[in-house]
Amino acid sequence: MKQRTNIVELARHLGLSVSTVSKALNGRSDVSEATKQRVLEAASGLGFSPDPAGRRLRMGSSETIGFVLSPPQAHFAQPFFLDLLMGIDQGLENTPFQLVIVTARTVESEVESFHRLVERQRVDAVMFGRTRRDDARIQLLQDRGIPFVTLGRSETGDPFPYVDIDRTVAGRNGTARFIGLGHRRIGLLSTPGYLMLSQHLREGYLAALDAAKLPFDPDLVVECDLSEEGGLKGARQLLSMKHPPTAFMCGHDLIASGAMQAIVETGRRPGADIGVIGCDNHPLGPYLNPPLTTFSAPTVEAGKRMVQLLLAHLDGRPIETLQEVWSPELILRASHGGAVGA
Repeated sequence: MKQRTNIVELARHLGLSVSTVSKALNGRSDVSEATKQRVLEAASGLGFSPDPAGRRLRMGSSETIGFVLSPPQAHFAQPFFLDLLMGIDQGLENTPFQLVIVTARTVESEVESFHRLVERQRVDAVMFGRTRRDDARIQLLQDRGIPFVTLGRSETGDPFPYVDIDRTVAGRNGTARFIGLGHRRIGLLSTPGYLMLSQHLREGYLAALDAAKLPFDPDLVVECDLSEEGGLKGARQLLSMKHPPTAFMCGHDLIASGAMQAIVETGRRPGADIGVIGCDNHPLGPYLNPPLTTFSAPTVEAGKRMVQLLLAHLDGRPIETLQEVWSPELILRASHGGAVGA
């Protein structure tokens, strides 16, 4: 029996993108007639069925991409997930692929979720975020030869495609903003240390202190759960110091929101007495009191770009052309406050 091919192999055979082949097979008007004819002839010769149901039964491709939503934001209410999923859905709109979403309830059970996705769902590729410096998920996918793209970088395994919104820029520029306002004791309320973005935030924070020739005090750095409660606990710890910080650089807006509550508990005012800057531009940020200064996180655009990079990866593009680091922009509102002593 002639071995049948899948759409990825068909695209590689033709030297076309998966998206173009899919459009040609579906008779789209934005593909030339010559290209359509070429695709149909190659599909026939290689045993590729344009019928989706028959195709999935006969070929090795499931035409399915798995998205794994990982802790600490493993539920649908988080804007991070909703925006990223919206971008991924928009990116997949004109492709043959469907999306399967898998959630991991705990960090400990997460690798097992990846095992199930790869072994039982028969996905063609995987997407996920919240990467780690030492990431067992990346190692698993590379060991199994499963194509993937991530939101975030890692030091694990071989090079792979990613989009990353650079927390180093946020840590450096946010801390430098406070230094420029006259702050000399700046607390860092970081996201959990196992996340790669936490390392990048810390690197940016240290770079800003070094550039200003300010000493690093490790007691001013606290890892927090990615939640308001995490920020509340972390800020309470720093505010109880004999010489507490006069500003907080926070790894996420939820942490910043908790820090603002802790400041109020001491009888001081966020912004006016103690500056606060967050990350990720949470939709509630403008409605906090005072409105939260933060860094942008174009998550919808990142989701769309992840799909584009994954399709390019499936088309055989070199990995080094599929790695992008985006710089977030500072969104000035009010919580960072004014000059010290003004």
